[in-house]
Amino acid sequence: MASEQAATDAMSDSYRGMSSDNIKGLVLALSSSFFIGASFIVKKKGLKKAGASGVRAGVGGYSYLYEPLWWTGMITMIVGEIANFAAYAFAPAILVTPLGALSIIISAVLAHVILRERLHIFGILGCALCVVGSITIVLHAPQEREIESVKEVWDLATEPAFVFYAALVIAVVVVLIFHYVPQYGQTHIWFYIGVCSLVGSLSVMSVKALGIALKLTLSGTNQLIYPQTWVFVMIVLSCVLTQMNYLNKALDTFNTAVVSPIYYVMFTSLTIVASVIMFKDWDRQNLTQIVTELCGFVTILSGTFLLHKTKDMADGCTVSRLPKHDNEDSFDEEGIPLKRQDTLRAA
Repeated sequence: MASEQAATDAMSDSYRGMSSDNIKGLVLALSSSFFIGASFIVKKKGLKKAGASGVRAGVGGYSYLYEPLWWTGMITMIVGEIANFAAYAFAPAILVTPLGALSIIISAVLAHVILRERLHIFGILGCALCVVGSITIVLHAPQEREIESVKEVWDLATEPAFVFYAALVIAVVVVLIFHYVPQYGQTHIWFYIGVCSLVGSLSVMSVKALGIALKLTLSGTNQLIYPQTWVFVMIVLSCVLTQMNYLNKALDTFNTAVVSPIYYVMFTSLTIVASVIMFKDWDRQNLTQIVTELCGFVTILSGTFLLHKTKDMADGCTVSRLPKHDNEDSFDEEGIPLKRQDTLRAA
């Protein structure tokens, strides 16, 4: 009986359930995923409509800024990002970020129904794996760190380990933007998404810091008097603008059902790394919890890889070699219009 009681106590210590703050963060993150998933489709419709009458975003155009449908999608995404912003104020990034898998499913299904972008049956299985992996991570996520001032977050952000990470990210992003994107951006999806994801990992850390500052301010402890709060505001604005620009280029050049999962995997991976370095999330967990979270994340990676590869099967081409904007007025590598080629095959 004593050994059974000891085992029960050990299990209780290793998993104490979700705190009220974690639950609030979970609900906000789920709401965010619904809005963001839908916004991908609305924005893609707006980009295609704007591209038909102006210069496409994928080749440097900004005609989508005059398209109301694109702004509708942008507003939808902003609502989702606000919910996501609030979620980071209540729960750790390791809990909030993986729930973006739900937005993958929403965008993939809506792309299949509205944009007529084919989704292979194994792609559905890939979406299911993403959800299973996300649930695994959520159930074993660490409790939120107790922070009483934005100065504490600043101290965490200026420790040598995170300063090194941030400097490395900035250096890689600069190289990608000025060297690789101009040469390979139109044919390799990884460069646009790489910029979005790397910058995104820094923006999430700043968003979390800003969310904590606003939460403390609303609870009666004014954090707006500290210059660190406004530094985080500037970082968030610059990072979000960069993400928006390169995400638009990716959506306009490549298939939505491929962009969404790849962006999710890279963004989530880098965000978790940044959170572990800055907020030391794993310092508050035992080995079993950490390994379980990693297994959950590997499950998400597997699902996303499956969704990506089966999308290539459905399109009958490799996304890294032939970007897909629209079947109309598109050409294959031999210069044959794709629409006409499909007709010849049917004949």
